[in-house]
Formats: sequence, structure tokens, C-alpha cells
Amino acid sequence: MPGIDESRPFIPVRIAALTVSDTRTFETDKSGDTLAGRIEAAGHVLADRQIVSDDVEEIQAVVKSWIASKEVDVVISTGGTGVTGRDVTPEAFSGLYEKEIAGFGELFRMLSYQKIGTSTIQSRATAGVAKGTYLFALPGSTGAVKDGWDDILVHQLDYRFMPCNFVELFDRLQEHEKRSKS
Repeated sequence: MPGIDESRPFIPVRIAALTVSDTRTFETDKSGDTLAGRIEAAGHVLADRQIVSDDVEEIQAVVKSWIASKEVDVVISTGGTGVTGRDVTPEAFSGLYEKEIAGFGELFRMLSYQKIGTSTIQSRATAGVAKGTYLFALPGSTGAVKDGWDDILVHQLDYRFMPCNFVELFDRLQEHEKRSKS
């Protein structure tokens, strides 16, 4: 059965939270507040938090700065994953991926379907890895943030979660670069 192995130590992960929206501010960003609160409640470090417009270049600029930072292990965004003309978070993220984690979006939509039915088809939640940093893009609703965090990320970002988790792979995410330098 999957679950927490209490014999393993908890390892705090440094997570940056990004809200993608043309309308939200820190005063009105409920989904960003929900995400930040859950990150900290789980014992992780909220490394940074920003809000950017629905613009590929703006999103990528912030995410690239976090990828380059030794203070950020994971980036989680909320917003911009729908199908309207302004929703460009998946395009911004996929342009940075070295490897896509297709199962994240698939699992998110499966879990979401149990709560909102076929409306989940409008979500383009996505994830990948870029230069040793995990990137996760969640929809902008508070419910979607709760679903993505509570049902997937809280487990996969906990080193104690077995049979496997993303944290135990950190040291191996850039193996291809180590080989090419030899």
C-alpha cells in the first residue's frame, strides 16, 4: 500500500508559487494563497511567490529565473491552463521542459473528473522537468489547487512517500549533463 514510511526523514523542498492572471493581485489571489498555505503547512519552504500576466514571455522569464536559482527545487503555477485565447501557461512551460511528466496531467484530470465531471476536459494541467527543477501547472481555481496539492503533490513532494516520490530523484534529474561533461 502506498503511504508514508516513518523511518525516512522528512526533507523540506523549496517551492516557488506562481499565479498566472491578468486580473489577480496579492489581495485577491485566493488560489495562490491556498497553494502557499498548503506548501508551508506541509513543512516545505515557500521560496518565492509572484503573479504574472497571461503572457508566454513573462511566465517564462520568471520560471527561468527560478530554474537558475539554487534556492528553488520546484515551481508550481496556478492559472492559465484553460482553452481560452489568454490561457498560455502550458505553452510557456512546455517550451522549457527537457522532459514532460505526462502522467501528472492525466492523473490530475482523472481525480478532477470525480469532483467536477466532464468539465475537467477543459484543464490542460501539465508538468515537466527543466534543468533539474520540477514544473507543475495547475488550473486557477482554488478547488483545482486543492485537488492538485492534496491528491498528488503533497505525496510526490514528500521524501517519505513510498513506493516512490519525486524528491528521491532530485540528484538524478541532470544525469545527462554529467555524462556529457565527462
